[in-house]
Order: sequence, then C-alpha cells, then structure tokens
Amino acid sequence: MKKLTPFVISCLLVFGVAACDNASKTSESAPSNPNEAAQTPSAKTTDASQKDAQSDVRRRQLNEDIRAREQRNNATGGDTTRAKGDLESEVRSKLEANIPKSQLTVNAADGGVVTVAGTVTNQQELAKIEPEAKKIKGVKSVVVKATVAAPKK
Repeated sequence: MKKLTPFVISCLLVFGVAACDNASKTSESAPSNPNEAAQTPSAKTTDASQKDAQSDVRRRQLNEDIRAREQRNNATGGDTTRAKGDLESEVRSKLEANIPKSQLTVNAADGGVVTVAGTVTNQQELAKIEPEAKKIKGVKSVVVKATVAAPKK
C-alpha cells in the first residue's frame, strides 16, 4: 500500500499537467498553438468575437481578471518571476479587450517570452500586439507570428 499511494498520486499529477497544457486563445477558432498555420476567419466569427470583446461586461471581466492576477502576484512577492499560465491568461485578456476582431493564440515560455500567433484583420491591429502584450508585468519579449487576414465574406 505504501508503494501504491505515491504511484497513484504521480499518475494524477502527470494527467493534470497533460490536461492543462492548452494555449490561451482570444477566440474559439484561433489556432491551438502558435506554430499552427493561421486560417482566415469568417465574417460571422469576426463579428461575434468583436461583439463579445466590446461588451461592457466582458471588458470589465477582462480588466478584473488582469487586476486580480496582478494583486495576487504582488502579494506573493513574485513581481519578477511569473507563472507561464498567468502570463498567457493576462496577455490573452489584454489582446482580447484591445484587438477585438482578432483570433490569437498566446503561449508563454520561461524568461517572460510570449509568442502570439493567429490572425488579425488589419496591419494596425498587428502592430498593436507587441505593445499591448508588453503592458503585462513579467513579459520581457514578444514573438509575433500573427498574420493579417481580412474576414471571408
């Protein structure tokens, strides 16, 4: 029994890590990871993403999520070292609120490197990705693999 308990716990931990290995996305149709080729979104998908991201309730939720994570991080003294999941979530929220028609995937790596892939509808939105992502504490550099793709009509 003494050998079985650690084995069962380790299996649960391995399963939990595998199940939680999902990139943060700004929309359901965004690529699953930053290395996937971006697909041109439909006009319906783009409009739905924009309406959701521009609603007052959603904007408040996104801002509160970022604020709560920042407060938690400050309380634990982790200003310089951030968990990858926190960086992914906060950057995703920031991009979702400020680039509402996008379909982006966010992936964080060690050292505060954040990779953003997917599609945006114009060059101005593409240019906003890096500055918006760098507004999040702990983001040291941003790799932008996103492309401009006007929605299909």
